[in-house]
Amino acid sequence: MTSQPTDAECIAKARVGERAAFDTLVLRYQDRLFNTLARLMGSSDDALDIAQDAFVQAYVKLDTFKETAAFYTWLYRIAFNLAMSHARKRRPLTIMDTDDTTRTIEPSSTENAPSEPLETAERVAGVQAAIHDLADEHRQVVVLRELEGCDYEQIADILEIPIGTVRSRLFRARACLKEKLATMVD
Repeated sequence: MTSQPTDAECIAKARVGERAAFDTLVLRYQDRLFNTLARLMGSSDDALDIAQDAFVQAYVKLDTFKETAAFYTWLYRIAFNLAMSHARKRRPLTIMDTDDTTRTIEPSSTENAPSEPLETAERVAGVQAAIHDLADEHRQVVVLRELEGCDYEQIADILEIPIGTVRSRLFRARACLKEKLATMVD
């Protein structure tokens, strides 16, 4: 049984021309990057385009990668820069379709009321809409922290901002979300 090569091993091989090594990195991170971008941008099509562009740029700029950061952090930074550039060119953003086949809404028991799945779907759509209504800087930290599970240091690295700024933006984003979602809790 062979173990998967580390990111550092793949990067070293890709730098000397082994494209298959970079393909391993693409396979390792493409779904995670796409899902993050889809949540951030609100469009599966735009997320796919940006993810592809990010991998192309990462491949072209692989010699500039410094091992002081994790590869996915560096890749996310490239993708976020592309996404923000794209978003500035294309305002307003649209709400993302919720046709993600990996997320299904099912009743937790057979005793649930028939309307519960619909109500859950409405709540999910409301939360997604509230996240998309946030300012870019707030949406970025919420997506990375709450949806992707990144810690403050990773977010700071990805967005190239101080940890204090991450904390501040996250606090403000949560306050805005709490206000926007207060009407849903009734």
